[in-house]
Amino acid sequence: MSLRQYEYALAVAEEGSVTAAAELLHVAQPSVSQQIRGLERELGVELFARTPTGLVPTVVGRAFLREAEIAVSASRRARATARAGADELVGELMVAVQMGFGTRQLPGALGALRRRFPRLEVTVFEEPSSAELERLGRRGVLDLALMAACEQSPADAHHLGDEEFVVVLGAGHRQLAVDRVELRELEGEPWVRFDRDSALDGVLLNVLRDNDLTPTTAARVSQTATAVRWAAHGLGVTLVPASAVPHGHEHLVRPVFPVVSQPVIAVVRHGAGPAETALLELLRQETWSEPAFFSPVS
Repeated sequence: MSLRQYEYALAVAEEGSVTAAAELLHVAQPSVSQQIRGLERELGVELFARTPTGLVPTVVGRAFLREAEIAVSASRRARATARAGADELVGELMVAVQMGFGTRQLPGALGALRRRFPRLEVTVFEEPSSAELERLGRRGVLDLALMAACEQSPADAHHLGDEEFVVVLGAGHRQLAVDRVELRELEGEPWVRFDRDSALDGVLLNVLRDNDLTPTTAARVSQTATAVRWAAHGLGVTLVPASAVPHGHEHLVRPVFPVVSQPVIAVVRHGAGPAETALLELLRQETWSEPAFFSPVS
C-alpha cells in the first residue's frame, strides 16, 4: 500500500465518483480506478459500494478511510517540517474553526501567515459542533483548532481572549434606543436560532435559561451571517459573537446585560511544527477582548 493509494481512496470518498476524484487530483481517470482496484486486492476487501447516487464507502471502507486520513495528514506534516527553513515554509496546514468564533481575527492572522510564507498551503473549514472538533483533533486530522473553551478542552490549550456575544435586532426595534439590552427585556421575542448540534445554539439556550426566558423559535440557520441578516429583516432576534457581525449591520447590534462572553482557545496538535507555531503567535497578536459597544440610534 502507498500514500498515493490512500489519497486516491480519500478523494473518491469525498467526491463520490472516480471521474470527479480524478479531476480533483488532476490525474487520468484510469489511474484512479487502477489504484483503487489494486488497493482492494491487496486488502482483500471492498472499500466502495456502487449506488444510484455514486460510490459510497462500505463499513470496512469507512474504517479504513479514517486511518488513511490520519496517515496522509501525518505525511504532509512530516514533509512540511522537513522542508521548513529559516525563510521558507512549504507544505499544508489544516485549520478548523468553531463556527462564529474568530471571524474577525482569523483572516488577519492567516493573511499575515500567507505574506510571511507564500508557499504554505492552508486549508480552513468551519465546524458548528465543538464535539466534532474535539473528535477530529483526537484523530490527528487537525493542525490547529480555534474554538470556545468547554469542559472537555485540553489542559494545554492556549487562551487567546474572550468573545463577547451581542444581540442583533430588526430595524426599528425598540431596544435599539439603549446602549445595552437587558436580556429580560427580550421576553416574548421570537429567536433566529442555529442547528441543534451547534455550539452557538447551546450558548443561546444557556443564556435564555439563566435569564428565565423561554425561546420561541422563528427559524434555524447554519451560518452566523445568515442569522444576522434574517434578524435584521425582523424575522426575530439572535445572539452571536461580536466579531461575527457582517459589515453593514453594526447599527442593529447591541451588547447585552448580563454580559455574555466565552473564552476562545487554540488547540495545537502534539508535536506542532513551525507552521502551527507561527499561526498561533499571529493569533495571539490579534485583538480578542475588545468590548462590543455600539452607539444607540438618536
